[in-house]
Amino acid sequence: MKISNYKFDCKFFNGYKPCKFNRENCKGCENYQKIKYLILIINLDALGDVLMTTATLPAIKRKYPESFIIWLTEKNAVPLLENNHLIDKIMTWDWESYLILKNMKFDIVFNADKSIRSSAFAMEMNARLKKGFKINRFGAILPFDKDAYYDYYLGLNNKAKFKENQLTGQEILAKTFGVEYSRDEYILNLSEEQKRYIREYKLKNNISENDIVVGFNTGCSSLYPNKKFEIEHILYLINRIHKEFPDVKIALFGGKDEKERNEFIAKSLNFNIINTPTDEGLRKGIAVMDIADIIVTGDTLGMHIGIGLKKEIIVWFNVSCAAEIDLYDRGVKILSDVPCSPCWKRECDSLLCLKNIDLEKIYNAIKQSIEKLKLRKNLK
Repeated sequence: MKISNYKFDCKFFNGYKPCKFNRENCKGCENYQKIKYLILIINLDALGDVLMTTATLPAIKRKYPESFIIWLTEKNAVPLLENNHLIDKIMTWDWESYLILKNMKFDIVFNADKSIRSSAFAMEMNARLKKGFKINRFGAILPFDKDAYYDYYLGLNNKAKFKENQLTGQEILAKTFGVEYSRDEYILNLSEEQKRYIREYKLKNNISENDIVVGFNTGCSSLYPNKKFEIEHILYLINRIHKEFPDVKIALFGGKDEKERNEFIAKSLNFNIINTPTDEGLRKGIAVMDIADIIVTGDTLGMHIGIGLKKEIIVWFNVSCAAEIDLYDRGVKILSDVPCSPCWKRECDSLLCLKNIDLEKIYNAIKQSIEKLKLRKNLK
């Protein structure tokens, strides 16, 4: 046996068992794919941010063809990245991953997070080029290079972030990574198993191709509890929709924390709606949201999933920055009309944005989307 017969730089070579092509050695293999660029993406931030970051993958691939991309993330974010054709390997934030990655030599490390832990981890990696953020000897976050200056500046200047910036999160991250921005979409690929689950779920709930389904995402992250609609607001909107469009189906979406909330909403109505499962895991949650044509939500993970699934999105912003979100011309942004919004506060004594929510504006946006979809489906 000659060890030189093996291609150690092939993306399919692993060194402990035959690759998926099951050849005895690599000599003359027509499936050989040389890894020209070994890339690590560090992305440990909120789940919605992880999904948004997938929009940078096409630009990275254009700039660095023949690359092998490893994505390091939190365990709970893995379902958002599964079945992504541009990610070669997903690794979770743990000690084992650190040991492995520490002993590799990367061409490029992209740190998407302005956080101390991600920045410290990026500095530990052996790489020819590092983009994004690092820390200094005092433990403060700094940009690796000039490409990250704008992103860095927004974090230090509330006026710039809240009032002046008009770039989307994807544009900002493309700048930070030093790749060309082309308004690439999120990558959220459904598996064949998920597609089968969706077909069965639609059949079970009598949802036909001609039906219009409006889904309400009723929850949000516990970090920013004020991003979600009040129950009374959801009930008002659902009743308005049912009164004017009785043939439109209504669905409720949410995570395990919304189980009781959604049950209460469903029981409070005098007509049937589709109360989808909340405790079957994130991949099932993503799949079930695909039944909706229109998703009504706050700026939450549910919004990002809806964008990834290419749905019509009616999204209400109060705490966060609407300019940073790209709906890709599929939906409407409703902004809180109060002077203190956005603020990124986790707690608030006044809650003016919740008290002054413009339900009429939200309903009109839903109505327009329903009417647009009715015309589109009738034309088919």
